[in-house]
This record gives sequence, C-alpha cells and structure tokens, in this order.
Amino acid sequence: MKLHLNWGFVADGVMGGLSTGTLHHAVVNGRPAAVLQGQVSLENNGGFVQMATYLHTDGTALDASAWDGIALDVCGNGQTYDLRLRTDQLTRPWQSFRTAFSTSREWQTVHIPFATLTAHKTDSLFNPTQLRRIGVLAIGRAFDADVAVAAVHLYKSTKGPENE
Repeated sequence: MKLHLNWGFVADGVMGGLSTGTLHHAVVNGRPAAVLQGQVSLENNGGFVQMATYLHTDGTALDASAWDGIALDVCGNGQTYDLRLRTDQLTRPWQSFRTAFSTSREWQTVHIPFATLTAHKTDSLFNPTQLRRIGVLAIGRAFDADVAVAAVHLYKSTKGPENE
C-alpha cells in the first residue's frame, strides 16, 4: 500500500543544536522525490536533521497491522540514515521505534520489517495498529546529509505488486 505523505523539516535547533538543512521536492535521477539535505553538527549538543510526516493529516494513527513492514524508495550520497516510526503508545518526543538503512547514488527499495525495529527509550513493543508518524533522519555524527525519498509503502512478506 503506497502512502501519500506530506513531509516536513525538523533540525536540532529545536533543542539548541547547530545543524542546518532543507527539505525540498525535486526530480532526482528521473524520479520526483522529497529531498533532505543539510549539515549535521554535533556542536551545542546537536546532531540531526530530519524529514518527518504524520500518516494522516490530522495526526491520528494508521492501522498497519495487515502489513509486515515499511519500504522506502531511496537514493542518497552513500551515507547511513535512520528510519524512525512513532506510534500512539509513545508519549515523549525522544521515544521511537527505529532502524538504520544505507543509501547509494542509485534508486533502491529498502524493506524494513516491523519485527526488526528497535524500541528507543521506551519499554513498549511496536504496535502496528497505532502507527502515526514516520521520520528519516541524518543523525549522530557530523556529516553532509543528502537523501531523497520517492515513495513509501507498507508491504507484506510475500513481495509483489499486489502486496505493496
């Protein structure tokens, strides 16, 4: 199931950090995409730039329990980025379910099974019936971020056009 997303930009400046960046839409290697670019700085307790979106425009949860994971069509600068999912179970902004993924200069589809997500600063288990927000982050080290996302899908383990 393809998700139709309205990405927004967030940087560590919300906490006093010094990272900078932009989020814009462009055609990258022939595909329209949301593009996150920036400079991640660790100065002043900083360390991230992010593109994030709620799955529903009103911020309510999406029941993704019929699906086994999330797939991203991504292209980047060869760096590793984080995928962060938030559910209604989480009450603090620093809590998430997360994993890392690598990019290449060519488009690729990265499949992330829900079962492989790691809970961060929460004892909750990931509940796909309460999926609310998705974030793609350049985080944790000083580097130049450049990652494009052309599509996000929910998928079933038996991959194929009918399952995405």
